[in-house]
Formats: sequence, structure tokens, C-alpha cells
Amino acid sequence: MTYTENSMDALRLVGDELADATVKAMFENGEIGKFNTLMRQVSVVGQDMPEGLPEVAREYLHATSTPPDWVDWGEMEKARLFFIDNNVHVSTALSFASMPACYAIPHVAKLLSATHSLDYPSRRMAETGQFTVFLMQPDAFEAGSRFIPAAQKVRLLHASIRHHLRQGDRWNVAELGVPICQEDMIGGQMMFSIQVLDALHRLGIHMSTDGAEAYYYAWRVVAAMLGVSIDHAPVDLDSAREFSDLYMTRHMGPSPEGASLTAQLIELYEEVVPGTLLDPLVAALVRYLIGDTCADWLQVPRTAWDSAVKVAPAVLGLLDTLEDSSPLGAWALDRLGGLTTRFELSSLTRGRVMQYAIPEHLKKQYDVSPSRAARWSPPPMTGSLP
Repeated sequence: MTYTENSMDALRLVGDELADATVKAMFENGEIGKFNTLMRQVSVVGQDMPEGLPEVAREYLHATSTPPDWVDWGEMEKARLFFIDNNVHVSTALSFASMPACYAIPHVAKLLSATHSLDYPSRRMAETGQFTVFLMQPDAFEAGSRFIPAAQKVRLLHASIRHHLRQGDRWNVAELGVPICQEDMIGGQMMFSIQVLDALHRLGIHMSTDGAEAYYYAWRVVAAMLGVSIDHAPVDLDSAREFSDLYMTRHMGPSPEGASLTAQLIELYEEVVPGTLLDPLVAALVRYLIGDTCADWLQVPRTAWDSAVKVAPAVLGLLDTLEDSSPLGAWALDRLGGLTTRFELSSLTRGRVMQYAIPEHLKKQYDVSPSRAARWSPPPMTGSLP
């Protein structure tokens, strides 16, 4: 489909009917605390629902317990293998490109700042990393996996934020649309799919067209499971580029919240990186991946590493060549990438499983207002970014 200003405006007025109705009923009945407590017992597919679970929640969990019936499992397996081959690079792109890109959308940054979880920046990054790892497991949709329960909880978390922000005068719906509306949910899908692929391309990572398309397809499946209207979500990478470019040019810009969240993100990863010598590399990598305009909006500091980080594509290109030419090299690099990803995730989660609980309150100090095997290259931009 073709995206226009009018069609995007229409998407700003729509939320997630099923999840919104479920959360509204639980809040009205005073059942959110009970739901959060009981759902800590439910973390894998196939578990029996706990006694005492609110009936409306039980109905929601039943309705959302399976993936869409149109899923192509061959494409999902391609996506999993793509992730295994590029796991450390994908984690880098999510952390240093996708999250800052979210912060460059002022109303999204304002919304993120209004939730309790951003008091603890490691929590959001841990939830994002853990969610992606759950998705890319070979049994992600089978009994015993953690992905579907996580998706069900994230969808309700988004609905609860919509519920909170629409109370009183916290959110100007006439000006900003519905909180976490369909446009923003699809925009989030773009952050975690095509913008990750763009970051990998900027890093010089070799990707086949098949692998890139499969990775995007997996996030299209995820989007449907998180309440995105599949009729409006981009069907492929070309339409994803069209949506992403229009979405970003409509909304991106500087904000105090975006700068604050970015500073928290940089500080967080400076703590994860051993020692202090490489700390400036974090800001330099963010600036390299999102570009100087966005980096300046987000007040990413300039460092002595800004020039040095530009050699990353050459270094990673050499590693890619080793991986492609040597089965042993491929095994060793995949193994190293897996270990690096697990180390990063364990550092963020402190060894805990994230529960994606529904927030019962938002922070009071925030008053929210207004060739198939050929190497993949990004689709051309559809317009000029500021």
C-alpha cells in the first residue's frame, strides 16, 4: 500500500482493541495487581493458567496464545539462522541505533519517560534483548518456550500505558493521537527491523537478500502478535522503507526527554564495557550509526573515537570474509557472537527473567502533553531526511 500524510494521520487514532478492552476491564475491577502476581508464574508456552486469574485476562491469553495462521515457518527458520549468524551485530544495532532512533521521536521519548521502567534504563534494554533472544530460539512457538507469554505481556503493557495516559489531561489525543497508536507501533516495528538492517549495512556486515527479508518477515509476525494491524503494516522491505522514511520525517526532532534517555543509555553501556578506556567508544558508535543530525539532537557527546569508529566496517568485513571462507571460522565466530550476546544480556538482566508487568501507575512528575543470494543493500530513501 502507499503511505500518505492522511493515511498516517488515520493510524494515529487507532490503538489495540483487544488488549485495550482487557486492560480497561482489569483496571475497573481492581485486578491489575492480582494479574501481575499470578502471571509471574506463567513464563513458558503450555503452562496451565493459575487459579484466580481474572476471567477477562484468561480470555485474552487464550485468544493470543498462537501465532497468526499465515506464518511461513520456512521464512521464520531463515530469520533464526540470520540471527545466529549476526547475533552480536544485531544486538549492537538494537542498542546503539534502534533505541536512540526511538528517542529521536519527541512524543515517543516523552511517553517512554512517563513510565516507571525508565527509572532503570537497564530494564528496558534487558527486556528488549531478552524478547529478541526468545523470538530467535528454534522452539519459539512450541511448548516450553518463553516467547509467546512475553509477547502477550508486552501487548498488555502497551495497553496499560495507553490507559494511564488517556486519563485526565496527561495526553493530548487531538494533537498527538492515541498513545502507542498504530502508527507508532508500526514505527516501532521499523526500528527493530529495517533500521537494524540499515545499521548492519552501515557496519559493513554482509547480508544476503534472503536473510534480510527473512529477518524483516519475523518482525512482521511479531508486530501482528503485538497488536499491529497487519492490513496497514508494510508487507516487505520496499514498503517498510517508504513507511519508515515518512514516519521519521513526520516526527523526528530534538527533545529534553530524548537527550536524557540517550544519556542514560550511554551511561548504561559504559558500565557494561569493562574498564574505562573504551567508554567513549559507546557514544562514538551511537553517533556513527544514527548520524550527526540525530546525534546532535540527542546531545550525544563527541569523542576522540568518532573518527576511529569509522574503521569498524573494514574490520567487520575481514571477519565476514573469514566466516564465509572457513567453516571452522564461521563456527568460532558464531560461538563467540552467542557468548557475547549472552554476556551483554546477563549483565543487563542480572540473571533474572524479565516479567513485562503491567504498570499500575506512571511517574507523577511527568505531565505528558502535547538477486536472492546477492548482498543486501538498503532500498533507496523515498524522501529527504532533515
